Amino acid sequence: MTKELRPLKWNNANSLAEVIDQRLLPHEFKWIEIKNTQEMAFAIKDMIIRGAPLIGIGAAYGMAMAARDELDLDETDTLLRSTRPTAVNLMWALDECKKVIHQWGLDRNSCGKPDFKVLHQKLLEKANWILEDDVERCKEMSRVGAEYIKKKFGNNKKFKILTHCNAGALATGGYGTALGVIRKLHEENLVEMVYSDETRPRQQGSKLTAWELAHDGIPVTMISDNMAAHCMKKDMIDFAVVGSDRITANGDAANKIGTYQVAIVCKHHNVPFYVAAPHSTIDLNLATGNLIPIEERDPSELHTINDKLVTASEGVKFFNPGFDVTPNELIEAIFTEKGLFKN
Repeated sequence: MTKELRPLKWNNANSLAEVIDQRLLPHEFKWIEIKNTQEMAFAIKDMIIRGAPLIGIGAAYGMAMAARDELDLDETDTLLRSTRPTAVNLMWALDECKKVIHQWGLDRNSCGKPDFKVLHQKLLEKANWILEDDVERCKEMSRVGAEYIKKKFGNNKKFKILTHCNAGALATGGYGTALGVIRKLHEENLVEMVYSDETRPRQQGSKLTAWELAHDGIPVTMISDNMAAHCMKKDMIDFAVVGSDRITANGDAANKIGTYQVAIVCKHHNVPFYVAAPHSTIDLNLATGNLIPIEERDPSELHTINDKLVTASEGVKFFNPGFDVTPNELIEAIFTEKGLFKN
């Protein structure tokens, strides 16, 4: 059995975070050091680390480093919130850090000035808690999802599964959300094949998901994004399961661009479509998915692959939203660590 994959760890001796540089996978597996808050903000924005739960974890460590360096914590909070606006876990983690700051931020003996030494320690404890809590949440939601699927299909069936983007250990503290469900089924010898959408334009499905599944010995076949309907028509897919960066009160779910069309294709072919996400991904302050801010990314992601210009004819314009929203009526069930969430 392979060692459990964890994409971020705290180096207490050197007071810094170490992360897997996910931009380099699958060709190079490299740990890099994140020494301060500015480097953490860059790591989140440039997708050195990515996935809603993981960027929340990274931001929490960013706040701890800001206290260590005695930075303005309000400005640091604003900086980190601006890095990836769609992922609500980022906002949730920073809100958790704010609670710590409000509780421990003032030293009564220092004329109202923050006691940064105490704050650093307490924020570091909170970041460590968010990391370990996320792993446990992933394992529990994976159990919830696996039990639901086994009950629906029967315990003895081996599943053919479609997933889009990367919602695995690489996107979380460890274990994963959508891939956590798959990982749990694989532990019970119930996975025949996982079909991983390429997930253009950043290719998280081919670069990250296929790599991660192969790393753990889970059978995987990579397909391009426009093959999903064909595979369903050929009875190659039993169900689809994806992660989410934000789920609204009515059960609409934002995920990597292309997820919505996968859900539409599933509906047409009577293939169940599931979402797996921690409860912290649910934003009860937003009534519907129409209110979710959608990050628009650099057009170069569309016309440049692996630093090579592949399509950019003169006069061509590019539109590159990072996410789309799947309406709740296309989602059969949302798996969380607290059970099913469905409006």
